Amino acid sequence: MLTHFEIAPGISLSCIQDHRFKHSAMTFQYLRPMCTEEAAMNALIPSVLLRGCKSAPDLRRITQRLDDLYGASVSPISRRAGNCQTTGLYLSLMDDRFAPEGEALTEQAIAFLKELLFDYPTEQGGFLPDFVEGEKTNQIYAIEAEYNDKQTYCSRQLLKSMCREDPFGVSRMGEPADVEAITPQGLLRHYEKVRRESPVEVLYVGSAAPERMEGLVRQLFAGEDRSPAPLNADAPLHLSAPEDLQENLDITQGKLCMGFVTPVVNRDKEFPAMQVFNTVFGAGMTSKLFLNVREAMSLCYSIGSSYYGAKGILTVGAGIDFDKEQLTRDEILRQLDACRRGEITQEELTAGKEALLSSLRATSDSPGAIEGYYATAHLSGLNMTPERYMEVVEKVSLADVVAAARTVTLHSTYFLKGESQ
Repeated sequence: MLTHFEIAPGISLSCIQDHRFKHSAMTFQYLRPMCTEEAAMNALIPSVLLRGCKSAPDLRRITQRLDDLYGASVSPISRRAGNCQTTGLYLSLMDDRFAPEGEALTEQAIAFLKELLFDYPTEQGGFLPDFVEGEKTNQIYAIEAEYNDKQTYCSRQLLKSMCREDPFGVSRMGEPADVEAITPQGLLRHYEKVRRESPVEVLYVGSAAPERMEGLVRQLFAGEDRSPAPLNADAPLHLSAPEDLQENLDITQGKLCMGFVTPVVNRDKEFPAMQVFNTVFGAGMTSKLFLNVREAMSLCYSIGSSYYGAKGILTVGAGIDFDKEQLTRDEILRQLDACRRGEITQEELTAGKEALLSSLRATSDSPGAIEGYYATAHLSGLNMTPERYMEVVEKVSLADVVAAARTVTLHSTYFLKGESQ
């Protein structure tokens, strides 16, 4: 059962009371506008906070504190949701029902979370330099890892091209140069601004009574001096001019990404039909792209589609031989045209819906999965429980899928090819 509280202006708590699990989960997230100026800092802040607080000033003592809570864990979290970026911490701990001698683990864990968030060590008006420099290095490695995954890199480059004038084109972790430029003093000033001005979303999944969690979250924010500013999370997509781009790299397999747009976003009643269309078209091993472009025609080594419902963007990515680029493009568009004409068998429709339903069922498999669904759904404007979402998907008809397909148009492409090609 979902219960929602407004703790204070700009601070909301959502509780999903669930007695099925031995662990509970809680996320604490500040909401920030996704923008080039602060994306790298927002992604860095949680990792720096987890390097130490005044009572546990290093990783060893943080680990000891968590061990005292019977193996609780705290991890950094930074998400993208439409025009928003979140920065905060994820807490997982043993549910109080299983604690020895009735220990109130939730109270202890939230008290420690408060120390990590608000009682951090400082030096010369900034975070500790060792903490900041160490986590900057880790973040740059993570950004470079995306570059080394060439399909991910190609998709990222495509979205940057399509969304140069939109926050969706901003990298969630920033660029390496943005991270390198961060100073301990600048990061602390930014975090103080985040604490003061940002809306906060707290989400809890576990057996504790919602009223108890409301009291604990109020205590968490006791003493915080805040003037939260409103966040424009639902601004429309601002697309750049269409482009067909190529880049030459030292690679042995080409990477093709095609970007499509649709007016259907996850706040629209047509959204479930668009999700089913995406599954039938390219998301999975029963899709038209996989069965035809890869299996029947052997035009690619891998292929799949992704739908970004918060923005109305659909992408197709394929790993191909360099000389198969045009053939693959043409066949992807032919499969889209087939969907537009209604050339979808009952078996394809059923398989597509079942794949989507299976993924929705999986959202109730663990506290973390439940938290992930509700947190991202709320932030991106999807106001449906998983159960309601499944009911709506079941009712999606072939005509609904065809109508969704007819809203999809090609916008831009990005092709990675070998240096000698």
